[in-house]
Amino acid sequence: MYITLANLVLAIHVLFVVFVVTMVPLIFIGGALGWQWIRSTILRWFHLLGIGIVILQSWLGIICPLTTLEMWLRSLGGEETYSGGFVEHWMQRFLYWDLPWWVFVVVYTLFGLVVISTWIFVPPNRIRTKSQTQ
Repeated sequence: MYITLANLVLAIHVLFVVFVVTMVPLIFIGGALGWQWIRSTILRWFHLLGIGIVILQSWLGIICPLTTLEMWLRSLGGEETYSGGFVEHWMQRFLYWDLPWWVFVVVYTLFGLVVISTWIFVPPNRIRTKSQTQ
């Protein structure tokens, strides 16, 4: 059961990364094509919050809580290293890279600046108050 939960955490982690990364091109493409859903204020705040958390963790040298949870579950399940099926193997290869810490700080920070640029070049819709709709 612990390994199944660890795999679920890994899948959620991968989906989070895919969301944060793919939203940037989708925002720029959607802005050019007039897609209104990419201007959703809530969606854009979740996107900004997501990369903001990643940047903060990298600057503080904190390991991602999802990684920590996954490793803990794997250790409870008797696994010391990554192993398992095809999908699990490739999700891990996609997510975990063996590079110096500072590389991640720079990459995450630069990516965060790109996310901020989406707010400038393809701004989200403004939230309307009741007085503005009357």
